[in-house]
Amino acid sequence: MNYKFWTVCMVQDGDSVLLLNRQHDNFKGYIPPGGKVKFPESFTEAAIREVKEETGLEVSNLIYKGLYEYVNPEKNDRYMIFNYITNCFTGTLLEDAPEGKPVWVQLKEVPNLPMQTSIRRRFPLFFEEGTFEIQVEWNNEKNQEGKVTIRKT
Repeated sequence: MNYKFWTVCMVQDGDSVLLLNRQHDNFKGYIPPGGKVKFPESFTEAAIREVKEETGLEVSNLIYKGLYEYVNPEKNDRYMIFNYITNCFTGTLLEDAPEGKPVWVQLKEVPNLPMQTSIRRRFPLFFEEGTFEIQVEWNNEKNQEGKVTIRKT
């Protein structure tokens, strides 16, 4: 079994959220800050580090919102993305960020933005009570998402 761990941290300021306008590789569109978890750091530590690296902001008081995972039974792979939200931050946004320009976006404008399916699917769940678990089974034959299971608690 091959496991890979990632984090995402939604940073909220009133009715706005901080997103990265990512325009490189196959993952173009607006995304929240996040990235790979480096061993032996915790998932929360990874989320805090990634926000700092990608936006320049120091975040604290992260609230765990849920798990988003891709499973590929044929390749025996599992990609797990731990999702957080916070409204506690300090610092100044980076002008030239490595993963895309950080921008504050009004929540009501988010549906109009280009966004990856995986981000769009879980975006509203960050702002609901409770936590979520989304599992996506990858279809190797079609090279696309297969069965999607969403659970809310």
